[in-house]
Amino acid sequence: MSTPTTDRTTHRRQITEVVLRLLAATGLAVDAAVHLHLAGRYDAVTADISQGTLFRAEAAAAALALVLVLLWRRPLGDLFAWAVAAAGLAALLLYRYVDVGAHGPLPDMYEPLWYTDKTLTACAQAVATLCLTALLVGHRRRAPS
Repeated sequence: MSTPTTDRTTHRRQITEVVLRLLAATGLAVDAAVHLHLAGRYDAVTADISQGTLFRAEAAAAALALVLVLLWRRPLGDLFAWAVAAAGLAALLLYRYVDVGAHGPLPDMYEPLWYTDKTLTACAQAVATLCLTALLVGHRRRAPS
């Protein structure tokens, strides 16, 4: 039998999950849009694979993650979305602060400056990563023992 307290707790948890999903989806949408917008500018930065191609791949992965977060709403989809956002943020920060150089098929993507699109993407990826972390922790807490 449910009590008013457990009903309120369940309702609060559901609202929190919806807010986290919407924030994560917004971050992933910004990630996808900015990478797609910038891809053409980076086609000339190339090794075997151009940076523009990598940006398009990031945009596609973020778009798929967005769909999973909003429509599938399962831990595996949330984990995929977390990996996309976290890896994107890690790559952005790495290539901002470290001159890794070209390695194998990857071009030299070192770019030691901040500009509006990069800052916006970093913030969006960070928000998505944090929200998805909270969702994954929530899944784990609710999982049956």
